[in-house]
Amino acid sequence: MILAQQLMDYALIIAFVVVGLCQCMAMARLLIGPGPGDRILALDTMVVNAIGLIVLMGLSQGTRIYFEASLIIAMLGFVSTVAYARFILRGDIIE
Repeated sequence: MILAQQLMDYALIIAFVVVGLCQCMAMARLLIGPGPGDRILALDTMVVNAIGLIVLMGLSQGTRIYFEASLIIAMLGFVSTVAYARFILRGDIIE
C-alpha cells in the first residue's frame, strides 16, 4: 500500500513538471507566434494546460472542488477562444 502511494506521489510530481513545461512552451508560442492564429491556439493550449494543472492539484490534495472549478474554466476558455477568434477574423464578436 505504501509503495502504491509513493508511486502516485512520483507520478503527480512528474505530471506537474510536464504540464508546467507545456504551459511555458505555450506561453513562448504566444509571445513569438508569427500570426494571430498561432496566438489564439497558444491561448487555448494555455487554458487546457491550466485545467490540467487544476485537476492535478485536485488529485494531489484529494478534494473535489478543483474538478468543479476546472469545468467552469473549461467552459469559459472555450467561449473566450471562440470570441477571440471571431474578433480576429471578422473585427466584431456580435453580428
